[in-house]
Amino acid sequence: QLQLVESGGGLAQPGGSLRLSCTSSGFSLDNYAIGWFRQAPGKEREGVSCISKGGVSAFYADSVLGRFTISRDSAKNTVSLLLKYLKPEDTAVYSCAAGHYCSSYESVGISYWGQGSQVTVSS
Repeated sequence: QLQLVESGGGLAQPGGSLRLSCTSSGFSLDNYAIGWFRQAPGKEREGVSCISKGGVSAFYADSVLGRFTISRDSAKNTVSLLLKYLKPEDTAVYSCAAGHYCSSYESVGISYWGQGSQVTVSS
């Protein structure tokens, strides 16, 4: 079965950190540009970050630049998103997506989506 599987997320206090991980079954993430998206309650889904196929380039939305870091580990077939200095407005369901390329901080031509992982930032 071809799918993306996410892990991580949860509850963090403002200023805290969390790590999200995305791995795949049935295919290699190395062949795709991997993007992270988020959707807060009552809002549209928005792109957060994208990493190119070779991992050479990484892009971030202005709202997370300097706080979030995306990375690849080919040996583990994993793409991670480290969320630091979290803010209440970062609360959302975060999903990873495998696409053809990064158009700035969004993955384009998406073939697979993860199921989503809840991130809640609250004191």
